[in-house]
Amino acid sequence: MEALYLLIPIALGVMVVVVVAFIYTVKSGQYDDLEGPAHRILMDDDDPRIPGNQSATPVKADDKIKEKNP
Repeated sequence: MEALYLLIPIALGVMVVVVVAFIYTVKSGQYDDLEGPAHRILMDDDDPRIPGNQSATPVKADDKIKEKNP
């Protein structure tokens, strides 16, 4: 029973901290756009990341095998 006198105020203190943290995140806009980052992953970048790494003609898998085994 004596442990409850210590645990209840600690639990209430933790609850207050969690509620204040949640209110802060809501007011700062953390939950405004939940779908934007998910859609941004699916968008394809048309420009190549490494310039000059692409050849003028596409190379087929058969051509690569022929080059390795003459």
